[in-house]
Order: sequence, then C-alpha cells, then structure tokens
Amino acid sequence: MSDSFKIAVSSTALSALKSRIESATFPDELDDAGWAYGVPLADMKRLVARWRDGFDWRQEEQKLNNELPQFTRDIEVDGFGSLNVHYVYKKSDTGAGIPLLFVHGWPGSFLESRKIIPLLTKGSGDSQCPVFDVVAISLPGFGFSEAPKKKGFSLSQYVEVSHKLMIALGYTEYVTQGGDFGSRVTAEIARRYGGTHSKAWHTNVLFSLPPENDDPSIYTASEKEGLARWQEFQRSGSGYFQLHSTKPQTLGYSLADSPVGLLAWIYEKLVSWSDNYPWTDDEVLTWVSIYWFSRAGPAASIRFYYEVAHSGQALGTKSSPPTIPMGCSLFPKELIRIPKSWYPGVGDVVFEAEHDKGGHFAAHEQPELLVGDLRKMFGKGGPVYGVVTGRDGYN
Repeated sequence: MSDSFKIAVSSTALSALKSRIESATFPDELDDAGWAYGVPLADMKRLVARWRDGFDWRQEEQKLNNELPQFTRDIEVDGFGSLNVHYVYKKSDTGAGIPLLFVHGWPGSFLESRKIIPLLTKGSGDSQCPVFDVVAISLPGFGFSEAPKKKGFSLSQYVEVSHKLMIALGYTEYVTQGGDFGSRVTAEIARRYGGTHSKAWHTNVLFSLPPENDDPSIYTASEKEGLARWQEFQRSGSGYFQLHSTKPQTLGYSLADSPVGLLAWIYEKLVSWSDNYPWTDDEVLTWVSIYWFSRAGPAASIRFYYEVAHSGQALGTKSSPPTIPMGCSLFPKELIRIPKSWYPGVGDVVFEAEHDKGGHFAAHEQPELLVGDLRKMFGKGGPVYGVVTGRDGYN
C-alpha cells in the first residue's frame, strides 16, 4: 500500500543547519580565478549569506507539498529486503493518461519533475495533445527514499525498484523518460522489461560506443562539437566522477558534515552543466536542501557510482541495445552528443528532436521543449502513438 507523504523537516534539523552555516569557514581564492578553479568565492559567500539570513525553507517546503502529490511505498528488492521508496504521482485529467515513469540522476532528484508534471498531466487544451500519468521516483538513497544498507546495490536494483513501483501502481504497461543516470536506468528497463511492460522510452542524453569502421568524416558540425565537448568534460570536468566511483565514503564525510561543502559540490554542476540557465539563489538552495535534508543524507546519493563501476555495468560497457522504440531530445549543452552513426548501439531510435538551447537538466531548464517532444512522440501521428494498451493519452 502507498502512504501519502508530506515533506516536514524538523525544527531541530533546521536549527542544526543554521548553526553549521553560521560557523562556516571559507577558503582563500586566487586573484582573477573566475570559474577555472571551481566555484568562485563571491558566489559561495552570496549563497551562504542567503541560506543563513533570507532563505525560507518552510515556504519552499509548503510549495513543494502543494504542487507535488507525494507518496511512499515499501518495495521488496531481491537480496536487499524491503525499501521504503518516495515518489511523486500525478494522474492526468482524463482516464486514459499514458503512464510515464520519470527517472532522475545525480545531482538531480524528484524536484526535476516539478515543471513538467503540470504540462504532461493537463495537456495544452488542444484535443491533439496527449496527456500522461506521471510517476517521478526518488531513487533509493536520494530525496526521501530509504537507502540500501548492503553493498552491491547497482543498476539492476535501481531498475528493479523502478519497475516494481509501476507494477504496484497498476501500470502493467508504461513508458519512461530519463536523463543522466536516469537514462541508464530507463535503458536497462527497456532492455529487461521491453515489450511486455516497458513499451517505449525517451531520453535527453545518448551514449554509445562507436561502431567498427566508423567514418568521422561524415560527422555533422554539431556532432563534432558534441564529441569535443565530451572530450573537454573528460579532461577538465570529470574529477567528481572518479571520486564518486572509487572512494565515495571518504567524500561522504564532507558532504554530510558541511552544508557549504555540499552546496559548492552541487552548485558547480548546476551552473557548468546547464545552458546559461538563470538560476536564482533560492532555486539553488532548494535544490541543495533536498540533498541536505534527505532521508539517508547526501553521502548515500553518490554510492551508485561505485556500485555501477564495480558491477560490470560501467558506462561504455558493451551490451545489446534495447529493441523497443526510443526517442531522444538533443540539447546543445548536454555533456555529450554522439553521432548518428553510433545510434545502432543505443537502440531503435524512432523519434529525434534537436534544439538550439538547453543543457543537462532539460526537464528543469527547458520543460516546454521536453514536454513538446514527448507529446509529438506519443501523440496522434507520432511514431509510438497507442503503444500502451488502452491508454493513448486522449479521452
């Protein structure tokens, strides 16, 4: 059974956070460092001052509770026992909404579904626009979901939890959308449960290995730019990945003890991975507060990197692609853009949309564009219209 859930951070936790913020110690900074060495000191001092003296968590908490119908449910995971999983669940205004599972990654959370849920569930007032029943899971160890307590909780287990949640909600057939690690989860759902339960999947980040005898001379300018961006990211922006994948517990002490350290660790990614998105201070602080007040603490959210890296399912590992239909939305400042000649390694791409703005956090940065793509893919005239039996998104 599902239990209704409201975010209710204790006054004790709020007081403890304020105490830590008030005693924060900042490092020095080189002259004219900018972003080259990491988050600028001026940004951190401004954000911390706002967190300490002006940011109203209770107000943000109430907004989230009012906007997002939240629940928890116990889900049995093979070999790991029962985990209490938090999720957002909003049905469409019709009885035929397409069941869509939204899966986040790091440093995201269920919060990334906030802007797309009202668009997907209410439609646009156009009879040609499909609507969806949206389930946005908090992956175990994130947000207000319980974290696993045993080693080895890897990609297969995140897939199992996500699938079992949809089945528990009565959706024996459903579609998925994911970015970042959510793309890995939804791809594996498509591979494991494709055809029978998972009917189609959509992502805003594609990754595959190049095929044999690939010819780089046929790459388009945007494809070349996307690969160059990935190479630069690997060179100058992937240090966090190595830390998460090798010694997450060591880093976890800092993230769990220092809200300022956690803020810097996440804020850097929000800014550098987005496409000039105008982050407000309160927006950033709400995002980071979800991690600080999370059920298991912020250290739990980074362990999946280690587990995936040590399970034989690391990024770049060869595997057979899913066979069910997939769609993709391409945003110019995503961390990677693979050439179309690599698509056979991803799956059966039946829908593709390329945009001229947007970055890694597509659902948050460009919700209208992402939702528009989902409507085109699953709506009347789209390549997978009617893919879910009895639920085509229309009255």
